[in-house]
Amino acid sequence: RRIIDDLPEKVEVRAYAGLSKRQAAIYAKLVAELAEALDNAEGIKRRGLVLAYLLRLKQLCNHPSQLLGDGRFLPDDSGKFTRLAEIAEEIASRQERALVFTQFREMTEPLAGFLAGVFGRPGLVLHGDTAVKRRKTLVDQFQRDDGPPFFVVSLKAGGTGLNLTAASHVIHFDRWWNPAVENQATDRAFRIGQKRNVLVHKFVCRGTIEERIDALIEE
Repeated sequence: RRIIDDLPEKVEVRAYAGLSKRQAAIYAKLVAELAEALDNAEGIKRRGLVLAYLLRLKQLCNHPSQLLGDGRFLPDDSGKFTRLAEIAEEIASRQERALVFTQFREMTEPLAGFLAGVFGRPGLVLHGDTAVKRRKTLVDQFQRDDGPPFFVVSLKAGGTGLNLTAASHVIHFDRWWNPAVENQATDRAFRIGQKRNVLVHKFVCRGTIEERIDALIEE
């Protein structure tokens, strides 16, 4: 804004979600497993355990099926999916469009499938395996006035180089440790050419490691 004085506003909000009963049970089990494992570990092995379980807990906060690899992705099993539906329904009612970022490649298709049901129309998906030539086609599709209502993007694949100003909502479904990476992703929508105010929804699962990550980013 210091450089480009005609940009609209950018507002960042936390989208808080609870854990489903299934998530909460698995979360407690993982924490107990980690505590027991740390009692018998030292040095590098201890650090490796912590990092491995941090990743598992983040996957679980997204959806139990991401952690377990069972491919089911039932909406009611995830508090985040329930919260996402509420936000997406509001966006759809305003006939606005959204970018949805996740750091996990394996979450892009389940999210796209779920959101297609909420919006009543399919959207687009971009991740690291998407061919370079197809990236421009996807961007052009989304930028059309009659383009799809949402675009699910893996954080690393969509962090730079994309102009997606057709979206006035940016959803960070899971949080990266580095706020600069999140801001780069948000700037796919909040950039030159954006005429609407941009609302950034940052998902946080209450009572979990995600609250700690959020606090760390803020600090």
